[in-house]
Amino acid sequence: MIALDDIDVQSQVEIALDEDLGAGDRTAELIPVDAVSRVKVITREDAVICGVAWFDEVFRQLDEGIVLKWHCADGDKVAAGDLLCELHGNTRALLSGERSALNYLQVLSGTATLARRYADVVAGTGVRILDTRKTLPGLRLQQKYAVTCGGCDNHRIGLFDAILIKENHIKAAGSVGAAVRKALEIAPDIEVEVEVESLLELDEALAAGARRVLLDNFTLEGLREAVSRVNGAARLEASGGVNLSTVRAIAETGVDDISVGALTKDVVALDLSMQFIGD
Repeated sequence: MIALDDIDVQSQVEIALDEDLGAGDRTAELIPVDAVSRVKVITREDAVICGVAWFDEVFRQLDEGIVLKWHCADGDKVAAGDLLCELHGNTRALLSGERSALNYLQVLSGTATLARRYADVVAGTGVRILDTRKTLPGLRLQQKYAVTCGGCDNHRIGLFDAILIKENHIKAAGSVGAAVRKALEIAPDIEVEVEVESLLELDEALAAGARRVLLDNFTLEGLREAVSRVNGAARLEASGGVNLSTVRAIAETGVDDISVGALTKDVVALDLSMQFIGD
C-alpha cells in the first residue's frame, strides 16, 4: 500500500512549478510586489479529499511566509459548498501557485472520490477493490496514494515489484503452465500472478503452482465456478467489465479481489474554486 511517506512530494512539485512558471509568472507582475491577500478554497461537489501535501508544498516553494489553514484532511468526506482551506500571504505567490496547487488537489481528490464510490458499493462483501497501472503519466504514486485515501487498495506499483503474466507473455512462453513455472523459478521472493481466460487455463495455472490468478472477462457464472473449483487454494482476482453497476454482483461471486482500471484511468477532476476575498 502506498503511503504519503513513500512519495517525494517536494521533487514532484518542483517539476510541476517548473512546467507552469518557467522563467516566471508574467501576469502576476501586474500586482504590486508587496501586496497581500486572503484566499479560500471551496468544493462545488461532494467528494473525498486528497492532495493536501502537494497543495501545501506548492505554496511553500513559492513563499514560505504563506499561511494555510485546512478544515479537512486527506481521506475526509466533504459536501458541496464546504470550505476546504484558507490561505493568507503574498498575492503574487498565491496567484502563481493557484493552478499547480489546484491541479493536484482536483485530480487526486477525483481519484479518491471514485475509489470511495467503489468501496461503498462492495461494502460488507470482504472483497478488495484494486487499482492498476493505468495511471496518468507521471502521477503513478500520487494516484495510487489517492486510491488508498478513498478506501481501496493498490495492486503492484510497476513492473518491478511483482510478476503479472498476461496473454502476450503466455503466448511468448508457450503456455500458461510454462509461464507460471518459469516465473516461480526466476522470482521465488516476489508475488506471481497469472491471467487466465477460461476454466481450462485456470486448472493449468493451479497445476503449475499458481497461488494468485486473474480471471479475465469471466461471466458471473464462470467466476462462481472458479471460486468453487479453487476452494481457497489460490487468491482470485476478477477483471474486465467492471463498473459501478456491475461490481457488487462480481464481488458476491466470492472472488478475493476486483481490479478496476477506471479508478485512475478515467478520473474526473473535482470541481473546486479558489477565491480571493481581500487582504
